[in-house]
Amino acid sequence: MNGVETDLTKVFHEVFEDPSIVIRPETSASDIPTWDSLMHIQLVVAVEKQFGIRFATGEVEKLQNVGEMISLITQKKAAGSPSL
Repeated sequence: MNGVETDLTKVFHEVFEDPSIVIRPETSASDIPTWDSLMHIQLVVAVEKQFGIRFATGEVEKLQNVGEMISLITQKKAAGSPSL
């Protein structure tokens, strides 16, 4: 597990209040019963805060799974995304 994935796992544990969640690249909202639209917004905000990045609405809408989220986080950190 790389640093982004480790930190993202912590965010998932905190947002969903479930330390048993194990994320994989293919994990999506359908894999976590409490991951609804409200939780999705909370997750995105928590990820932005954790990694010091900002997502555009269009970027968030395109995400299909955790693997795509990890890739986007990695790209934004490498590009020096505007911090919060």
